[in-house]
Amino acid sequence: MFSYVSPEQRVPAEHPLRKVRALVDDVLKEMSPRFARLYAETGRPSIAPERLLRALLLQIFYSIRSERLLMEQLDYNLLFRWFVGMNMDERVWDATVFTKNRERLLNQEIARGFFQRVVERAKDYMSDEHFTVDGTLIEAWASQKSFQPKKDAGGEDGNFHGQKRRNDTHASKTDPDSRLYRKSCGSEARLAYLGHVLMENRHGLIADAMVTQADGDAERDAALLMLHAQWKRNPNRRRTVGADKAYDTRDFVSTVRAMQVTPHVSQNVNRPGGSAIDARTAGRTGYQVSQRKRPLIERPFGWMKSVGWIRKVKLRGLEKVDWLFVFACSAFNLIRMPKILAQDTA
Repeated sequence: MFSYVSPEQRVPAEHPLRKVRALVDDVLKEMSPRFARLYAETGRPSIAPERLLRALLLQIFYSIRSERLLMEQLDYNLLFRWFVGMNMDERVWDATVFTKNRERLLNQEIARGFFQRVVERAKDYMSDEHFTVDGTLIEAWASQKSFQPKKDAGGEDGNFHGQKRRNDTHASKTDPDSRLYRKSCGSEARLAYLGHVLMENRHGLIADAMVTQADGDAERDAALLMLHAQWKRNPNRRRTVGADKAYDTRDFVSTVRAMQVTPHVSQNVNRPGGSAIDARTAGRTGYQVSQRKRPLIERPFGWMKSVGWIRKVKLRGLEKVDWLFVFACSAFNLIRMPKILAQDTA
């Protein structure tokens, strides 16, 4: 039997992935010279990196839990073949291709370069003055039993009964970069990382993202790094940043103000010494607007944890988890941008 209908003809013209693929093709075309430097001058003997990245986007969009299942879907799903750029008769590659290319291609540099180009194409819909920052817990791919005493800390490996387990004396054997951390009082302490997002307040798109080890100061330190990156682009631009009560410290507020950023942080009046946000700031209209916009940052966190498999990552090590989180943020922006464009043109 023969089919004279191509995958391009089978995908409906109004399918939402059509606009997403156009954006992805534009980004990957711009990144092609960088990909070329990763291969020998004789060509690309392995799978094209553009196809690998398209396939990984599908894995995030459709919550496919493993690369092996992704290859199974790619084998018989015409929509997936069309998005990746394969014809109907082309043979799919082995799932181990992702493992072999993870160090060379699937790394922080490529993920951040992809993310920055997505942000550049969304800048017409993004505010460059008003932002919100927050962090979320990312559960590590490591069990509590792997959290054992360090060699120089004493104690018997695997026997922690009656011991106080702390990050300075214990470490995970399977994922040493993860840290034992509880996000809020009364919650369970887990081996985890912290993912941080800087969101613009106009449409709720992600302007910057990063992953750090989990500790009590990581959220504020990451926020300062991301705000400083915005400040370097235009030091004379006045900006505002909204945040929850965890950011209401005098060090954070004073440092943010030194970067010409007005802190619209929720007041924590129960903190010793009182809130670092005075009544003059809290009484302004802009402060109230930032507080109303602040809950929008839960939208990307919720999407990435329910759809983008960020709730518990299956990669180990800070660099790999950071790559996955930044790439998932790119996927969130790609999904949101066609919807925002449709709203603006309606």
